Amino acid sequence: MNRIITIFGALIALNLTPLEAVANEDIDQLRRQLEQLKQDYESRIDALEKRLLKAEQSQQQLKQNVSAEQPVREPQVAPSQPPAQVTAMRGDRSFNPAISLILDGRYSDFSQDPEEYSLPGFQLGGEAGPGEQGFALGHSELVISANADDKFFGRFTAAFDTHEGETEVEVEEAFLETLAIPYGLKLRGGRFYSDIGYLNKQHQHQWDFSDAPLIYRGMFGNHLLDDGVQLSWLAPTDLYLELGSELFAGGRYPIEYSGDSTVPTYTLFAKLGGDVGISQSWQAGLSLIDARVDYSTGSGHGHEDEHGEEEHMSPIYSGDTVTWGLDLVWKWAPGGNNRQRNLVLQYEYFNRDYDGILSAEHEGMTETGSYDGSQSGWYAQAVYQFMPQWRLGLRYDALTSSVNGSSSELIEESGFDSEGHDPWRYSMMTDWSNSEFSQLRLQYGYDKSSPDADDYWILQYILSLGAHGAHRY
Repeated sequence: MNRIITIFGALIALNLTPLEAVANEDIDQLRRQLEQLKQDYESRIDALEKRLLKAEQSQQQLKQNVSAEQPVREPQVAPSQPPAQVTAMRGDRSFNPAISLILDGRYSDFSQDPEEYSLPGFQLGGEAGPGEQGFALGHSELVISANADDKFFGRFTAAFDTHEGETEVEVEEAFLETLAIPYGLKLRGGRFYSDIGYLNKQHQHQWDFSDAPLIYRGMFGNHLLDDGVQLSWLAPTDLYLELGSELFAGGRYPIEYSGDSTVPTYTLFAKLGGDVGISQSWQAGLSLIDARVDYSTGSGHGHEDEHGEEEHMSPIYSGDTVTWGLDLVWKWAPGGNNRQRNLVLQYEYFNRDYDGILSAEHEGMTETGSYDGSQSGWYAQAVYQFMPQWRLGLRYDALTSSVNGSSSELIEESGFDSEGHDPWRYSMMTDWSNSEFSQLRLQYGYDKSSPDADDYWILQYILSLGAHGAHRY
């Protein structure tokens, strides 16, 4: 650089000084310096061109070697076989499903016995509950998914849990989904998570907290999941608009059904969302669940018989339930880059109305009573990623219930009676993610689900091994 400045300075001096005043030896020196500068740059350019040529030749040779070591073998197919069989045999070579294993382990410390947990005014079913004291296997999953062809996608999920020292294995998902229906339509059939609400369709390892909100725990047993069919439509609009409906068999809590109807449950859902600039986005949803149910609440409180021994009742509810819900989500990330900082605000509300009959065996006789009641609840949470890998979260949830029909001892013992207490809880968490495949979380909660408060701590790890698909909004 100094040589260039010297040369340009000399050239300027030539324009300012009469030619006869410049000595001949100075002109010759300047010419020699210019010639040397040209040679230096030409030699450098030539060296770079040779290195580039050598790198291109090496890359081409590597591709040739790989091709030679892995020859493509076409399947031997008899000419008489139809095209469908040809495709199946080619699948032996090209079939490559995405397989992932989600590991969830935790240590929990509760001030109250989790085996005695109850939710006044609500019935616990499914996987609802605070979990186990001490070290325990959480909700681990084995997931296999792939496109079967250009028309269908399939997914299978097996879940592993422990309860009272025993390992339980359950098929959570086993469904097909269409890929090529025109006009924005999509059809899904099999066993799957319902698209009602916002949190319901997410697997537990995708939750921002270690446990479900109280409203999901009390109404759905953590998740609304069943066998059925779903049809959804994605509108061709600037705003995200999706409408859908589901028909379920009613074979799983909370829509267990043993009657004659082949389709006792249907749902409707609508989702609308969009962007506000490049840093903000939002989504709102409405849901409706109409179900004919017939199940045991499994939450009888029990009373003492004539010998002073406690006798438990297991009331059966049979009748109609109508549930509707509202969900709102707002996300913020500076410049649209959520890797550095982001904030997510989330809110859901559900209300369920009952209109049916309670019945139970008591002292050798069947007691019956009408039940016309309602349950409702909501939660709100904020999760802030204040720097890469680190997040903080705060959640508050609350429930309420009421009995509008005739009151009896049966209703009081069934678990539908709130006993004058409305459950509520707040939770705080912080988590650290080394990558999108590993996460450590510490959570604290103050739980007033029952009149006796429960202080609890949960230390959790989540590892994702294998394929890891993108999470939904």
